[in-house]
Amino acid sequence: MATWNSRGLRGSTLEELINRTNDQYREKGLALIQKIPTPITPVKMDRNSRHITLAYFEQKSTVDYIGAVQGIPVCFDAKECCVKTFPLANIHPHQVTFMEEFEKQRGIAFFLIYFSADNIFYYLTLRKLREFWKRMEDGGRKSFRRDELDEEFYLPGKSGFLVPYLDGIQKDLQLRD
Repeated sequence: MATWNSRGLRGSTLEELINRTNDQYREKGLALIQKIPTPITPVKMDRNSRHITLAYFEQKSTVDYIGAVQGIPVCFDAKECCVKTFPLANIHPHQVTFMEEFEKQRGIAFFLIYFSADNIFYYLTLRKLREFWKRMEDGGRKSFRRDELDEEFYLPGKSGFLVPYLDGIQKDLQLRD
């Protein structure tokens, strides 16, 4: 079972960038997206600082963020990768199942991937993830390379938004029509 201090602060920079972007989108009336906290059970606490020093995750989390963009239900998970190859082991089957069920309810589900070594954000559609997932299930690669990704879903910074994922949602919607 995973514990709180085994995960360290992975993704905390990415999370902060997304949270700031969500605040900007909310302030401009473009979207209302919230971070979903991961339920934990504290095991050890520092008596002086009252900080949790060890905890167990109560259940598997589904996605990091959920909300609405202009009336469209949206959920996504944020992943950070420091190399040009993304291991599919970073995505869990229960997350994929939740996202597939979410899209069956006419929502949009996706992954935001931050390639930290190159400071590049990528909007990974659930459709594209399914391609990589199927390849893995069929005995192929258990990862995907950046050069396999669709160029149009990279998210260059613009208009003051740190992680402009609404651009990815717009492209995603256009391809569904």
